[in-house]
Amino acid sequence: MSGLFSLASKRALVTGANTGIGQAIAVALAGQGAAVTCVGRRACDETVERIEAAGGTADSLLLDFADPMAAKEVFKGAGYTLLVNNAGIIRRADSVDYSEEDWDAVVDVNMKALFFTCQAFGRELIAKGQEGAVVNIASLLSFQGGIRVPAYTASKHGVAGITKILANEWARHGITVNAIAPGYIATNNTEALREDAERSKAILERIPAGRWGDPEDIGGTAAYLCSRAARYVTGAVLNVDGGWLAR
Repeated sequence: MSGLFSLASKRALVTGANTGIGQAIAVALAGQGAAVTCVGRRACDETVERIEAAGGTADSLLLDFADPMAAKEVFKGAGYTLLVNNAGIIRRADSVDYSEEDWDAVVDVNMKALFFTCQAFGRELIAKGQEGAVVNIASLLSFQGGIRVPAYTASKHGVAGITKILANEWARHGITVNAIAPGYIATNNTEALREDAERSKAILERIPAGRWGDPEDIGGTAAYLCSRAARYVTGAVLNVDGGWLAR
């Protein structure tokens, strides 16, 4: 079917789009024709430049999701029909030492802000009778426990749950809600792991694909979930991990 994956005439908002996975998602959506707003707590100039250099359309917006309600007014009358929630933080400590401050900071950004951003987006589309798509970035720790990241693990389990309840409520409005659970992706956040020869070797031995993922692997999956090709896919948490969980 012609145009099955096209996002032409769509307007998308991607959070955490200044680097890494968020940047790759923004570039992928723009590559399929969407006009993309790149959101970050720091400037997304590099992402916008990459999109425009390739002939796409993009702008940027500064928002800090340490305030979970940061996006509550963003969608009103703005014409967005695609939302990708990628912004997130992680703080590490043994569970017996984990502070309330770190717990609240991680849960506020990764789960509370994600929910209320979805709420503001969905409220606008439902009021106008428009169809749309939400893609939330979950984690392998939406399925597993991890070590020394209790708030991150809890928040990413929460992302999976939020994805499912919104899918249940919004399917009748023509709004799909899905999540991507990235595996080990080569980004700035995993640089230390990749430079640790012993740890990197152990990780690669567990991945059937035998390589670290590229941010573009996540970008392509997000573009698919935003497209008409995925219009009957909702409530899914899709692991993009080179086979890690299958192992």
